[in-house]
This record gives sequence, structure tokens and C-alpha cells, in this order.
Amino acid sequence: MCLATPMRIKEIKGQKALVESKNHKHSVDLSLIKDACVGDYILAHADMAINKIPAEEAEKILKMVNETNLEH
Repeated sequence: MCLATPMRIKEIKGQKALVESKNHKHSVDLSLIKDACVGDYILAHADMAINKIPAEEAEKILKMVNETNLEH
């Protein structure tokens, strides 16, 4: 099963972003996201940023993931 993972944007170059969750860094395509900025949280799935989400929501999801010991 694949899940969209909350990740924080660390760097943007054109339509690509370097995102991070815990110590995992990954490159995603930002084509589906309007007005993405460094520091924003996005949901990443299959190398795509599919939605921008509030920091509080991202932190809540990441806390649940950590508590259930699920990894992306």
C-alpha cells in the first residue's frame, strides 16, 4: 500500500523541490501545486507533490506515523 507522505519543502528549482521528512530527502515535481514556497508542507506521492497542507496537519500526521512506527 502506498500513502502520501507529508514532507517539508527545503529548496525549489523550477518545478522541482527538494523535500524532507525526518532525515529522508527526496525530489518531487511541483506541477500540481500553486504558490509553493520553501518551508511549506506538501503531501508527496509517486514523486509528485499532490497537495499543500497546513503545518499543524502535517505535524499531526507525522506524529501518528511515528507512534505507529510506519515508515515511508
